[in-house]
Amino acid sequence: MFLFALIQAVALLALSPLMSGISRVIKARMQSRRGPGVLQEYRDIFKLLRRQNIAPEASGIISRIMPYVLLSSMLVVAMALPLVTLGSPFGVGGDLITVIYLFALYRFFFALAGLDSGSIFAGIGASREVTLGVLVEPILVLSLIVIALIAGSTNLGSISTSLATNPLQSPTATLLAMGACAFAVFIEMGKIPFDVAEAEQELQEGPLTEYSGPSLALVKLGLALKQVVIASLFVGVLLPFGNSDVLTISSLSLAIVLFLIKLLVVFVVASLFENSLARGRFLLTSRTTWVGFGVAALAFVFYLTGL
Repeated sequence: MFLFALIQAVALLALSPLMSGISRVIKARMQSRRGPGVLQEYRDIFKLLRRQNIAPEASGIISRIMPYVLLSSMLVVAMALPLVTLGSPFGVGGDLITVIYLFALYRFFFALAGLDSGSIFAGIGASREVTLGVLVEPILVLSLIVIALIAGSTNLGSISTSLATNPLQSPTATLLAMGACAFAVFIEMGKIPFDVAEAEQELQEGPLTEYSGPSLALVKLGLALKQVVIASLFVGVLLPFGNSDVLTISSLSLAIVLFLIKLLVVFVVASLFENSLARGRFLLTSRTTWVGFGVAALAFVFYLTGL
């Protein structure tokens, strides 16, 4: 199972630039532009890997290790997710609390690297990244905890199995928690109005101002991997239909196809929804995220009442 988990993580890593490329193509078409091809993300990463790595004098060890922390933390989460099987292929890391801490570690180093670079623009981006984390992480945590309480376990495989075998247990609480989790996933994927391409130096990619060459390639790969991992967490754990409970070639092949379809649907729907929204002020973000937290809190109330 460890080998299976490792293959799963590498597959998601290889798939990440493709999913980002599909999102870019959809965005370009909706804006009546030709835009880049779906493979442009791969070309960008390979081009950056051949460039020189330049770092400012003020940067320290945090800036140097941040790309590796981003990739390693998301790869561990990717290994633990029950994407095509009902059980977690990496049981040691397949606990909900561990996954939440790994996402927090990702955001902590991403923001800290912006401050470590000594750049004013990177510092602004880091402060806004932390602010966004404070606003969105309670939604994600509370919604997943409600699902875990309903399933009776914090193990991702047990949650997936419970939702697959007994989906009508506390149906109202489950649906509300899934809705709140979907809202948090949309924010974590860096979509408008929570991230704006015209203001990247201030928002999601602000901490990357001083990065270049291979380091920038690794960070971009880490950002793309996070989008795929957070979307995979939603479809693999909360929408486990099609996941296989036996390790046979036929059942795993069908499960892989269904997972890829679910993942593609999430990215397409997120891209369509993103490009239907207007740009908003970052200072007003809290007014939107409170709605998601309210839905998650309401799900917890319905769980307590047994609905």
